[in-house]
Amino acid sequence: MLKSLALITLLAAPVAAQAQDRTWTVEGQVAVVSDYRDRGYTLSDGRPALQGEATLSHASGVYVGLWASTLDDYGIGPDGDGARVELTAYAGWAGSVGGLDVDLGVWANRYPDGTDVDYVEFPVQVGRTFGAATLTAGAIYAPAQTGLGDEDDRYLWIQGRYAPAAWPVELHATVGQEEGAFAPDGKTDWRLGLDALLGRVVLTLDWVDSDIDDSAVVGGLKVGF
Repeated sequence: MLKSLALITLLAAPVAAQAQDRTWTVEGQVAVVSDYRDRGYTLSDGRPALQGEATLSHASGVYVGLWASTLDDYGIGPDGDGARVELTAYAGWAGSVGGLDVDLGVWANRYPDGTDVDYVEFPVQVGRTFGAATLTAGAIYAPAQTGLGDEDDRYLWIQGRYAPAAWPVELHATVGQEEGAFAPDGKTDWRLGLDALLGRVVLTLDWVDSDIDDSAVVGGLKVGF
């Protein structure tokens, strides 16, 4: 249905496995969350979800990867079956432009066994770090296509992160606004939480809410590789 903002932030502190010449880098993570929440919506019907991601990055900034998550039945067809897994193949470029951290990409969202719900969207984000604080703004555009009921969708978001070197946790807050196929009347969502960084393990706790869905406290455990 919606692409996780966790994909934008790439979850925290993965451990890289590098090729001998260090031109290419492979990194990823596996995770369990108490509720798969994306842009304020629950995609797992309030139940736990398993997630994983792997990214192959080049020294030039070019990257490709795959994200996966379990979810509640989505795109139920005439036979009564729907997708229980979300798969997103993505590619893009990330680097520094004029002192800003820029990331441009494309996501192909697929829902096996779902009916007419696959779609493609194009994310862009720009950020800058000020000492221990990082401010990032982004937009995700999905053009009109069959998987969106022949409508387009637009999502704008801004995020702040605060992570002093002496702190064992990182604080973050995100606000997003969406209009289009997933929010015909418009929707605002927000997330406030922290990540506890324990080497390869990251413990997360977030309060997630929006003006069209119930709020939830979401916990998670992620392991980088």
